[in-house]
Amino acid sequence: MKEIPVISGLRAIQADHKEWQERNFGVAKRSHRTLLGMLEELGELSHAHLKTEQGIRVNEDHEAARRDAIGDVFIYMMGYCNDFDLDLTDIISETWAHVMKRDWEKNKSNGVESNG
Repeated sequence: MKEIPVISGLRAIQADHKEWQERNFGVAKRSHRTLLGMLEELGELSHAHLKTEQGIRVNEDHEAARRDAIGDVFIYMMGYCNDFDLDLTDIISETWAHVMKRDWEKNKSNGVESNG
């Protein structure tokens, strides 16, 4: 499978993350904590998105909060993948190869042409 060039550096970042994760937290699997961390960050992203749409809490920097939350989701995701020896680059590439074949405008029921 052809690797997506934009994310080719992700593998190196994930390797650095694994070393950092083990140095700071040991080698014990902590997948429940990384999963909960992802959920917490998605909550922060949702908060920033909602407040922007509502036009309230204008004293908060919602753009900065969104960027921070998105970055943190990926950091936690790398940790989760490290706990299970999963390569995030491969996962993203494989999934994108499937998703990009879908055409919801032409195939409203399932995104792909039917074989029958």
